[in-house]
Amino acid sequence: MRFCDECGSMMHTEGDEWVCRSCENGAPRDSRAEAAMTTQDGQRDDGAPAVADATQDSGETMQEPCPADDCDSDQAYYEMMPKPGGSYEVRLFTCVECGHKWRES
Repeated sequence: MRFCDECGSMMHTEGDEWVCRSCENGAPRDSRAEAAMTTQDGQRDDGAPAVADATQDSGETMQEPCPADDCDSDQAYYEMMPKPGGSYEVRLFTCVECGHKWRES
């Protein structure tokens, strides 16, 4: 895989050249550099990533109004989940009354 030097987008191959789909910048292919690229065969599969599910099992609730139109509840179960990339966490909510799910915006 190669990324464009001009815009940073992922490039694809066309014959003897790498071509950017975003800005159409081109670069010659280098067989030695391509041979050193890690293929999917050489990567480890750690399985599916953990998916947060702010369910009633957590037992932790907080006062948070449900955004569902037909629900007047102001209590929700919540769970903190790290954001992919690791820069911060996101709070996921599940309404105690109707089960509607949303995240903190």
